[in-house]
Amino acid sequence: MTEQTVNYSDWIGSKESREDDITASPVQAVLNVLDDATTILKNGDSLPPLWHWFFFLPRVPMRQIGPDGHPQRGGFLPPVALPRRMFAGARMKFHDSLVIGRPATREGEVIAVQEKKGGTGTLVFVTVRYRIFQDGRLCVEEEQDIVYREPGGPAPAPTLAPDAPRNTGTAWVKTITPTPVLLFRFSAITFNSHRIHYDRPYAMGEENYPALMVHGPLTATLLMDLVRNNTKRPVTEYTFRGRAPLFDLYPFHLMGRLSGNTVELEAQGPDGASCMTATAELGGA
Repeated sequence: MTEQTVNYSDWIGSKESREDDITASPVQAVLNVLDDATTILKNGDSLPPLWHWFFFLPRVPMRQIGPDGHPQRGGFLPPVALPRRMFAGARMKFHDSLVIGRPATREGEVIAVQEKKGGTGTLVFVTVRYRIFQDGRLCVEEEQDIVYREPGGPAPAPTLAPDAPRNTGTAWVKTITPTPVLLFRFSAITFNSHRIHYDRPYAMGEENYPALMVHGPLTATLLMDLVRNNTKRPVTEYTFRGRAPLFDLYPFHLMGRLSGNTVELEAQGPDGASCMTATAELGGA
């Protein structure tokens, strides 16, 4: 079957199931990447919300890796030929805590595929639903939005604004310096070999970026960590949306504001522009 005859909507209803042990070793690796030397997590403890991302990883042999470092297209997800793939956002519900030291199962299903024409050319949107079970309990439900697009022109380099971050009454603020070591370590714990995060000549020469790109999931994880470090209340829902890319040229800023049961979150670039927005709903008032 040639690319021209592929109907991406045929992948709606595609399913996969993966099993993994929620072991303590990746958890410690995440704590190290987050530079958290005070939190102790061991077998029997609850896995922090969002950290299910560090399990059920797509481990494929080298022969199945494409030129960009990603696994070759096809299989569970549709074989979209557009070269740029982005994790654009997600919506999650945390029904129960995953327990460290116990096996779990993640069931995935492609629930929507849509092709559109935009200002940058053709776009394909794929929505995947995941449900994670442990010991018969539904613990996490998540919908991920994946966007495929054409190469486009060179991405502009960010500027450094003297008045950034632009704080509008935000209580929680943290500045992150996205070093190449941080990006490499996050790639390592997520088994993400996409070259835009660690191969500067490739990122700049082949993908027309001004520098190494910060992972969207890293930014989303850092925003969730801002919540974890500022309140002990459990997170019941989490939603995030990428707005613009971040690069390893300058520090960027995390911001959070708690109002009732809702935390409004934002990652601002070095110019003060919004690069990711997120919302965390809290329980246990």
